Order: sequence, then C-alpha cells, then structure tokens
Amino acid sequence: MKKAIVICFTILTIVSCRKVEKETSVTNEEIKDTIVSEGIEKPIEKSRKQIKEELAAKGFKTYDYVDEETKDTILMQQYFMAFLKNGSIRSQNEEEAEILQQEHLQHLNKMYELGYADISGAFGDNSTIRGITIYNVPTLKMADSLANADPMVKAGRLVIEIRPWWAAKGRPLR
Repeated sequence: MKKAIVICFTILTIVSCRKVEKETSVTNEEIKDTIVSEGIEKPIEKSRKQIKEELAAKGFKTYDYVDEETKDTILMQQYFMAFLKNGSIRSQNEEEAEILQQEHLQHLNKMYELGYADISGAFGDNSTIRGITIYNVPTLKMADSLANADPMVKAGRLVIEIRPWWAAKGRPLR
C-alpha cells in the first residue's frame, strides 16, 4: 500500500510540474506577444535612393556625391542657413528685450519640434551677426517665411539673411 501511495504521489508531482511548465511557457509567450504588440520594432532602414525619392517628392533639391577616398555615394541635400543679424530697432528696455528673447527661443524650439529647423544657436561674440538657424525645408520662400515669423525679427531687433547651404543628409555634428 505504501508503494502505491508513493507511486501515485510521484505521478501527481510529475503531472503537476508539467502543467506548471506549460503555464510558464504560455506566460512567456504572452509576454513576448505583448512586447511585440506594444510597438517595439526595429526601425526600417531606408536606402539612399528611397530617401532621395521621398525628398524629391516633397520638393527638396538633392544630388549624389561620390567620396573619392571611400568610393561611397553620399546624398547631399539643400538646406537654408538663416543668419540672424542686429536689426535697426534695438531700443527696447531690458524687460521688453527679455520677453522678446523668451519668445524668440520658444519660436526656435517650435521650429525644431516641427522639423523645420535642424539646429539653431547664437554666436559667442558681440558682432552684428548674432546667430544662425539651419532650416530643413524645400524652398527659400518657406525658410524666409519661417525665419521672419520670429518675434525678434517682427520687433525689428533682428533681421534675417538666408543663404542656400548644402550638406550630407544624415551626417551628425561632431
């Protein structure tokens, strides 16, 4: 009788362990499915040709440049560099100038957040050219419109000079 009880107990233990293993593996699969369904995916890499076609469809000017040393083909894109220069109306009092500065920074941040500007910054000296913004837009007209919407420009404290500028698409600053 003792043998029969031990055998039954052993069988029940083995069967219950298998059920736990199955439940655990189902739980792991559910976890995997949850992670995938929550949108954790590897970004799809686009070819240079695909990027070039997308830019052309949006009106951007591009060209291919072959690096003589590496023989790599580099996609060049036209951007627009806005030089922010001293304007003729710089008579605002300190409080007005500070408010304009805050609005100016908010404008530049908005341009960056909307994808219209890739980089902005002030120069570290006291020259007539106060800073730059690089606009990532297809036309000079659009860059000019966005730059002139800056509160500092509207107030006459800054004026804008915009120049077309070519750079390798996707290359980071160092």
